Amino acid sequence: MTHDHHVHVVTDSTASLPRDGSPRLHSVPLHVVVDDVSALEGVDITADDVAARLAEGRRVTTSQPSPRAFADAYAAAVDAGARAIVSVHLSGELSGTVHAAALAAADAPVPVRVVDSRTVAMGLGFAATAAADVGLDGADVDTVARRALAVADTSRAVFLVDSLDHLRRGGRLSAASAALGTVLGVRPLLAVRDGRIEVVQKVRTKVAAVERLTTVAVESAGRRHAPVLAVHHVGDDDGARRLASELTARTGLEVTVTPVSAVLGAHVGPGVLAVVVADLAP
Repeated sequence: MTHDHHVHVVTDSTASLPRDGSPRLHSVPLHVVVDDVSALEGVDITADDVAARLAEGRRVTTSQPSPRAFADAYAAAVDAGARAIVSVHLSGELSGTVHAAALAAADAPVPVRVVDSRTVAMGLGFAATAAADVGLDGADVDTVARRALAVADTSRAVFLVDSLDHLRRGGRLSAASAALGTVLGVRPLLAVRDGRIEVVQKVRTKVAAVERLTTVAVESAGRRHAPVLAVHHVGDDDGARRLASELTARTGLEVTVTPVSAVLGAHVGPGVLAVVVADLAP
């Protein structure tokens, strides 16, 4: 098999990947803006920091990377040996990140294929990692891009949030969905569907909601040929690990546990717990 192609993968920080990535997987950070001061997520600010700032009543917003940030990432990939790049990003329905990538791709020194994953968090992370793996095996740029899309298409991401206020304020949730979730004392379960965030169920208590998350993950894993699982949290590593060990007990699978990215934390608010399932053999 030839290794002529050397395809590298660029993704963004909302993938919420664990620290130990592939040498051919590069991540571009989005920005978290606290009271008009911008910070790079995963570099200058974490989801825990965001939760603390929100608790203090500070104004927290987010912004996408500039085309320049992508140009720099593409240049770094080329310096590391990339002869082509697949740039796979969070849903274009949620952010203009994929658009910024496309602007930079037009001027890149090597061919760059931009992929809208239509998902987020490890739905995106699993897709980017799987794409980087086939790139390492010497696949060409078309194959790597197809792999990213195929895995992203199989992903199911379900989030348990304390309230819909942050999503509503950030405009990332339809008005109808937001109205549904305003009943007091109800925990909304959200899912990414067709690239958008929707309320899929409302559960009375946190215990029942976590049980529902577990059931959804186990059922989703059971329907996939080569399932992979991740659990995300903000500031609740213990709760996330308890959920992960329950999932391992029920599925026999290793579960990746990682904090949700700071940008996602800013939109979903503190107290999020999420499960992501994808299929590595779509």
